[in-house]
Amino acid sequence: MATTLVLLRHGESDWNAKNLFTGWVDVPLTDKGVAEARAGGTLLREAGIVPDVVHTSVLKRAIATANLALEELGLEWLPVRRSWRLNERHYGALQGLDKREVARKYGPERVFEWRRSYEVRPPELARDDARHPARDPRYRELAPDLLPSCECLRDVVLRLLPYWYDAIVPGLRAGRVPLVTAHGNSLRALVKHLEGIADADIAALDIPTGVPLVYELGADLRPRARRYLGDPEAATRAAAAVAKQAG
Repeated sequence: MATTLVLLRHGESDWNAKNLFTGWVDVPLTDKGVAEARAGGTLLREAGIVPDVVHTSVLKRAIATANLALEELGLEWLPVRRSWRLNERHYGALQGLDKREVARKYGPERVFEWRRSYEVRPPELARDDARHPARDPRYRELAPDLLPSCECLRDVVLRLLPYWYDAIVPGLRAGRVPLVTAHGNSLRALVKHLEGIADADIAALDIPTGVPLVYELGADLRPRARRYLGDPEAATRAAAAVAKQAG
């Protein structure tokens, strides 16, 4: 029995537009990001794909993207589950810094490792820093040792997979169509798991903003087919724009 899974990266955020490291900092969508989110919903409607449940992170750019896409689908009433496990990768002390300036200071190779490598973490954020998640009320019920001071992609995979298995998989097994609206790195982590992408190859994966990525999964929950909705060349150009961001 084939099941459908839809992944949607949030639309452009204010800090995406400014080329800043964002991570867990809660920033809004730009006007362009709002349009991208609505366009994602339109593409789903035109493809005849009807989600049954929505999963988002607890960051407003993902929540807003899900809401806007659901408005375009006329499905604002769908149940929505939110989890910190779908949050963007935590960029530690880099959060809020300009990627080009960081590249000039540390060198583009080092910053590329911090951005895209599988196991290299960026510099840690001090525990007493106001930006640390330990000081954010939305994480107050989590055990302190779950809250990151920085993350590599491997860390994101490890904290995302429990949510995949416990929250998303049961719906898939029941024949539901989940829409997972999240972030570049949390979705890269999930795609890595689904497709079995090697650690050394994951740096080359770029996911465009606002373009639904649709998987058809077999009974073993492995992909039988995948496609971006809409114009394939437009999705390729959008992914290339992500790859070209400085740092």
